[in-house]
Amino acid sequence: MRQSFFYGTVILIIAGGVTKLLGFANRIILSRILGAEGIGLYQMVVPLLYFLITLATFGMPLAIAKHVAETEAARDARQARRFLVLALGVTGGISLVISTILFTLSAPLAGLFFTDPRAHVVLLAAIPVIPISSFSMVLRGYFQGKHNMTPTAVSQVVEQVIRMALVVVMTITFMPLGVQYAAAGAVGSILFGEAAGFLYILWQYRRATQKTAAQVWERPLLAAMFESRNSLRKLFHVSLPVTMSKLIGSIAYVMEPMIVPFALVLAGFSTAAATGLYGQFAGMAVPLLLFPTFLTYSLSVSLVPAVAEAAYQKNAPLVHRRIYQAMRITLVIGAPCTVLLFIFAEPLCALLYGNAEVGVLLREMAPFSVFLFFQAPLAAALQGLDFAQVVFRNTLIGAIVKTATMFVFTARPEFGIHGAVIATNIGITLVTLLHIASLIKQIGFTVDLVEMGKIVIAMLAMGYAGSYMSSHLFAEAPVVQLLILSSLASTLLYVLLLVALRILGKQDVRRIPWIGEQLSVFFPRR
Repeated sequence: MRQSFFYGTVILIIAGGVTKLLGFANRIILSRILGAEGIGLYQMVVPLLYFLITLATFGMPLAIAKHVAETEAARDARQARRFLVLALGVTGGISLVISTILFTLSAPLAGLFFTDPRAHVVLLAAIPVIPISSFSMVLRGYFQGKHNMTPTAVSQVVEQVIRMALVVVMTITFMPLGVQYAAAGAVGSILFGEAAGFLYILWQYRRATQKTAAQVWERPLLAAMFESRNSLRKLFHVSLPVTMSKLIGSIAYVMEPMIVPFALVLAGFSTAAATGLYGQFAGMAVPLLLFPTFLTYSLSVSLVPAVAEAAYQKNAPLVHRRIYQAMRITLVIGAPCTVLLFIFAEPLCALLYGNAEVGVLLREMAPFSVFLFFQAPLAAALQGLDFAQVVFRNTLIGAIVKTATMFVFTARPEFGIHGAVIATNIGITLVTLLHIASLIKQIGFTVDLVEMGKIVIAMLAMGYAGSYMSSHLFAEAPVVQLLILSSLASTLLYVLLLVALRILGKQDVRRIPWIGEQLSVFFPRR
């Protein structure tokens, strides 16, 4: 079922919201059960896991989304299936090699990558996730290229529901064996969740094509590759720079749990204290910062095929309109998230983690989250326009700067873990600004500064109102009541200002799936 850009984006946003809420609840439960030390072990392995998944997929999900979108514009269903077979073949081969190497050399690799030897057990539990997740991501890319976001959305929810259902049981079951085995149990819940999501999206593919899984491989894979060398070159033309971009980001992510604890030890902290501080930063504060990014991730997923199709049709006005639409939605949604994270950082972390110190780290990063929200849609626009190599260059520059500054600042006793915060803020801001500059240079992209300025005004007014209500009107209220009332009231003010400033109008609301037509009667025309 083909869906419009806006419709598909909203479906992904809704599913992403459910997934993020479940995932965040999962993280809270893990924090309570494992503590800062266990979360530190878990967080040491998870970045490596996602790095290896990035390596295994080799940029194929995005490449297949782009090229299948182009085949949709050309009405060539056979070519779309050929792209899928090739992408699954490449991903399967790389996954098999990575999993074999990781299993065979797990002990020495764990000693090389991690400062804490207990992470070896957690690493072993993560190996089966790699091939399952890789295949699932390729199939999602295929449906995204078809402009059908529903299978992707539902598979994400299924994955998270299964993970949530099993994480407590698996973590508590292995806790008597040690905190490292409990962390391995938590990784095991990821495995079962990924398997459930993969089975669902595979069923959707079989249902959509009326083929069995075996019929996807009705010709030998090697024969298909030799007959489709041109198709393979097209996939690699996109996937190689995309993979390099993701690898650079993943390498920085993997190096982080090595660099930060080591730098903290140099700054005078004990190994256990360094692991705990890193757990606060990477396992508690950063997930809260990243929580709203499912909104802009949903935009980026929809934007790649939408921009690729418009560019394939040589429709420059549509390319500009879709990119600007994504930027506008990003700021409208991201602005209140930035405000809420900044104002309520400490009470929120005290409520969720029982640790107000984490809130200090979150508050320091919150103002820069608006740059983070823009980053994925901007990268998606460049990739959809066949400028994936530009995204790679920008990501590389940002990763080098972030990694270097993270070590330099964190190793200084006067900064400590706050040095990691400073480096993160620098990296986020730099990459986003480079993406904007690249879009301006490549296609002459422009934005309506007046409209963007109105959104910023509404954002600042929301921030003032939320701060005033939390410190005066609801200052004596319990934390939960303070957070709910202040957040709802300030967000309502923000929405009213968007309507009053003619940023949000009837035509915007009408495009919301299922309920847009009914809601639109309450909004004026822009």
